[in-house]
Amino acid sequence: MAVNTTAEVKASARYIRMSPHKVRRVLDQIRGRSYREALIILEFMPYRACEPVLKVLRSAAANAEHNEGFDRADLLITQAYADQGPTLKRYRPRAQGRAYQIRKPTCHITIAVAPGAGED
Repeated sequence: MAVNTTAEVKASARYIRMSPHKVRRVLDQIRGRSYREALIILEFMPYRACEPVLKVLRSAAANAEHNEGFDRADLLITQAYADQGPTLKRYRPRAQGRAYQIRKPTCHITIAVAPGAGED
C-alpha cells in the first residue's frame, strides 16, 4: 500500500499531564493503521492515555478533511509520537521535617495522517 507522505497533515496536543512513556504504549498500537481501525482500537483500550490520543487523532482527521480536502475513510496514520514536555516539580512533606520532590511529567502528542492509495 503506497502512502503519500508529502500530503501529510499533522495535529498535536501540548502539555498533556501524563507520562510520555505511558502515551507511547498507546501510540505504538495505532501507528501505521487506518483512521477507522485506530478509532475502534482507542475506543476499547483500557488505558487513560487513549482519551487525549483519540482527541488528537480526530483533530488530525478534521485538519486533513477541512484544510486539504481528504476523505476520512482513506486516511492512514503515518506518524504518531509523544515527546517529553516540562516536568512539574512538587514537594511532599515527610518525616522529621524533610521534603521529598515529586515529579509530575507532561508530554506533547503529535499524530500525522496521510491519504493511503486504496484500502485492502
